[in-house]
Amino acid sequence: MTDDRQGELAASLKAVEERIAAACAAAGRARGEVRLLGVTKTFPAADAALLTDLGLTQLAENRDQEAGPKAAEVARLRPDAAPRWHMVGSLQRNKARSVVRWAAEVQSVDSARLADALGRAVGHAQEAGERAEPLDVLIQVSLDGDPARGGTPLGDLAALADHIARVGELRLRGVMAVAPLGEDPDRAFARLVQASGRLREDHPNAVEVSAGMSHDLEQAITHGSTCVRVGTALLGGRGLASP
Repeated sequence: MTDDRQGELAASLKAVEERIAAACAAAGRARGEVRLLGVTKTFPAADAALLTDLGLTQLAENRDQEAGPKAAEVARLRPDAAPRWHMVGSLQRNKARSVVRWAAEVQSVDSARLADALGRAVGHAQEAGERAEPLDVLIQVSLDGDPARGGTPLGDLAALADHIARVGELRLRGVMAVAPLGEDPDRAFARLVQASGRLREDHPNAVEVSAGMSHDLEQAITHGSTCVRVGTALLGGRGLASP
């Protein structure tokens, strides 16, 4: 079964890589400008381990309670793989201490209070010897102003970025967004990239634009995404939420 699953994942990864490469070529961009995150939410640690065998070591989760045990299990299954884990889902402040134990990057920071909680958690984790590095963060931007979907409004982006820059345990890397349901992804991603350009005027190291998923990665790459978050196209339909 493991060999069959690895074959399935290898074929899916090849197809996704071909899509990314084609989108980059069409946009006149180098393939190396776009990171691929494998979103392993609801799929077992065994699948994440197989992806590392295939060379995909940038992995993402959206729920801390699933991600922590999964990251630990992958480390046990593949002690030499050292995947880089990303938190891409909505995050509550009371989960900050747990998240910084496994995540190298949090892409869903949408408030100053969450940034402060993460900064404190990183400091505690460093004191406890649980991590050595600051935490890379992206600001999740709301492109439609719907609070239910998370993200900071575009008008508040600059102030939040300035706040994060003052938190010594965090490194501001850029922005993340999801194209609003029912909206043309091209228009949504164009707004995000424009906001990213303005952000870099004051924060030149905030170069990352995390945008694009299984169904719209081509449009995101066309507009300048530097990171696509792909789950379904890699792993298939919803898996079993087990570590």
